[in-house]
Amino acid sequence: MIGKLKQNLLVACLVISSVTVFYLGRHAMECHHRIEERSSPLVSSLRTTLRTGQNLSTPFIYNKDMPLIFIGGVPRSGTTLMRAMLDAHPDVRCGEETRVIPRILAMKQMWSRSGREKMRLDEAGVTDEVLDSAMQAFLLEIIVKHGEPANYLCNKDPFALKSLTYLAKIFPHAKFILMIRDGRASVHSMISRKVTIAGFDLSSYRDCLTKWNRAIETMYTQCLEAADKCLPVHYEQLVLHPEKWMRTLLKFLNIPWNDAVLHHEELIGKAGGVSLSKVERSTDQVIKPVNVEALSKWVGKIPPDVLRDMPVIVPMLARLGYDPHANPPNYGRPDPLVLDNTRRVIYRVPHYLDEVGVLYKGPYIDWHSLNPSLHHHFSEVIDC
Repeated sequence: MIGKLKQNLLVACLVISSVTVFYLGRHAMECHHRIEERSSPLVSSLRTTLRTGQNLSTPFIYNKDMPLIFIGGVPRSGTTLMRAMLDAHPDVRCGEETRVIPRILAMKQMWSRSGREKMRLDEAGVTDEVLDSAMQAFLLEIIVKHGEPANYLCNKDPFALKSLTYLAKIFPHAKFILMIRDGRASVHSMISRKVTIAGFDLSSYRDCLTKWNRAIETMYTQCLEAADKCLPVHYEQLVLHPEKWMRTLLKFLNIPWNDAVLHHEELIGKAGGVSLSKVERSTDQVIKPVNVEALSKWVGKIPPDVLRDMPVIVPMLARLGYDPHANPPNYGRPDPLVLDNTRRVIYRVPHYLDEVGVLYKGPYIDWHSLNPSLHHHFSEVIDC
């Protein structure tokens, strides 16, 4: 009888314990969800405070007179590196490519160039003033709301600068950064990495170089016409001398200097830092510190007949200061910081983990793919 009673008591204790554990577990999960719900806006507000210095409750005010920054150039010209370096600055937010901005700008250009379309719009009361106002509102909404607020908002869509003159008109206080790179390197990168670009035939170096020449001429001409608002930056010089060019750039933008722009890779995925896209092809490169890995990968890859005709196919090379006959070219001597970064990338860091959690198993740099003119500089820090 006593044994039976003990058994019943034991069963009762087990039931009570199970119910208690279940209740406490469920309560803990509900608390966890409530904490997450409360912390999400807090994290968002923290990022806003990091980049704007505003009170958390202060609404972010924006308008067409903001000091916007536009980064552009032919794709594969260092636009992603430039925006990542700027994104590392606590006062600046660029973010990923929007993709829609250059498309809507191209559509606006098409309307303006077509006399018949222009007549139809005017007849419908959709004047240039109406279109400009609509474009301002649309572009601002995209630029402001596709990332967190910041004192300086920046947009990086490479081909947007084909409409540089128009953007300067509708955003009077905007400034523009035109990234320029040796067209041979840009085109080789497009073709080798299979970066699809509308109108570019990736099976033909000749076709891609011709299209590169046309695109960079359009953007460079507009940049020169807006000289007080547009700064051309050569990718090779940014890579070889990052501090010199970032100081020049921040002074041009009237933004205080901050050493963080020289170490963007340390801020990837951090609050107020650098956010990268899973689908942009440059992501696996900008997660590394600034180095000379990509400067001369094109050497030995372009067909001989195209190399022979280079001055004719790509006259913009010479206009931009590149020697169309140099193979390999001599871009200059890298700074000690860049030498050290390259040494670490070659020998010490076999893989990188980007902010989206994708493991990039980057092959070590092929020593022979580097510009031979740079080899003797590396002998100072690398035992070859």
